[in-house]
Amino acid sequence: MSEQKRNLKAHPPRVKMPERTAEERIQDFKEVPVGYTEEQAMAEASRCLDCKNPKCVAGCPVNINIPKFLREVRAGEFQEAANTLRSTNALPAVCGRVCPQEEQCESRCIEGIKHEPVAVGNLERFVADWERMHKQVTERTSVEPTGRKVAIAGSGPAGLTVAGDLVKLGHDVTVFEALHRPAGVLAYGIPTFRLPRDIVQSEIDYIERLGVKFVYNVVIGVTVTLEELFASGYDAVFVGTGAGLPKMLNIPGENLIGVFSSNEFLTRINLLGADKFPDFDTPVLHAKHTVVVGGGNTAMDSARVAKRLNKEKVSLVYRRSHDELPARREEVHHAEAEGIEFNLLCNPIEIIGDEHYRVKAIRCIRMQLGEPDASGRRRPEPIPGSEFELECDVVIVAVGNAPNPILTKATPEIKLSKWGTINVDPETCATSMPGVYAGGDIVSGAATVILAMGAGRKAANAMHEYLMNLPPKQATRAS
Repeated sequence: MSEQKRNLKAHPPRVKMPERTAEERIQDFKEVPVGYTEEQAMAEASRCLDCKNPKCVAGCPVNINIPKFLREVRAGEFQEAANTLRSTNALPAVCGRVCPQEEQCESRCIEGIKHEPVAVGNLERFVADWERMHKQVTERTSVEPTGRKVAIAGSGPAGLTVAGDLVKLGHDVTVFEALHRPAGVLAYGIPTFRLPRDIVQSEIDYIERLGVKFVYNVVIGVTVTLEELFASGYDAVFVGTGAGLPKMLNIPGENLIGVFSSNEFLTRINLLGADKFPDFDTPVLHAKHTVVVGGGNTAMDSARVAKRLNKEKVSLVYRRSHDELPARREEVHHAEAEGIEFNLLCNPIEIIGDEHYRVKAIRCIRMQLGEPDASGRRRPEPIPGSEFELECDVVIVAVGNAPNPILTKATPEIKLSKWGTINVDPETCATSMPGVYAGGDIVSGAATVILAMGAGRKAANAMHEYLMNLPPKQATRAS
């Protein structure tokens, strides 16, 4: 046997995730990847080297025991693998779909030094889906109540993680959500072809079965304040209200008809059924040419949604090069395959309207990359005299989000950074207000689902210790 054949046998190639063709998937909002079969999952898990010092676990913000769950998949013990995932991750079906594993666990994989890393994310998705399809999702186990009540502001990934962890420790947990449906950015910010709603709902159902209560249409800081929550009997509060304030370009023409923030555009589609107009009374402009400004995952999501709504031209404008795109490689690959046109090293300087104040073009200037900035990426610099126009009738701005200020404005006791994020103790996630903890995008600024969940786990541990060290509650005297 040749050396090349021996190497191929010792290091089988990564099992590619099967996915629907681009021509098929741009016709609907159904999920793009179709998932591993049991045989494919076992084959991919078999690529794990069973390292004595597995570095992948350190790369996971919620510290999943990755080698253990991979061994269980390899052996066909799928329920055991699901139990391993659930022991530290309340949302495995979500994380298997939207986490940037290539930057986290998979980037630490020893197999990935010479070959492709083990597809940890694809296997996490497989296990969570197997568990759901076989109706084996863990039910609540009996736990002694602590008598402590916890309120959670926001039902995004950070809040859901805190809720799941604390209820399993015996605390009485209630999640307050400002919208009419749970899950925060998982529901309003990520398209269904990347994260189907039934997947999100199944994770919410699991957390409800654990004993967590959900209350909707309540804006903490407006409907009820933190002080009022404490006065009504809650012993601790977790703030996970996210970064839902869209950033704009601050260029002329942003108030024209046809300009959307990515938040508004995706929320109209994901929560308000704009893709089903007129069955849902939420119109969204159908464009001949949509231009999306930005290069992150939200920009890719916006462009791919626009492509499904408007089968004509969809373009992306980003001020850096392809190598600097902050979106996941998978999302860039899917956008390119679906026919999104990339205009790189370009930056908008004006949105131009017609006599009816509707968008008719976007004016850009070409850029070149200079020295690295504070982020480590080369700073884009304009090329004088290189201005040009793209005719379009819709512009979607996807250049980031700022923290939601409603709760913090109503609670001056909570100290903020100069960016409006909440200052917390990095070890405990405790804020400057006693009994109040915070995590996720409201602390870090806009980041990933899994980083928010990691903060949630850290906060839950600290909150449990705080709650268990509170003095006993005084019994109320009968009148």
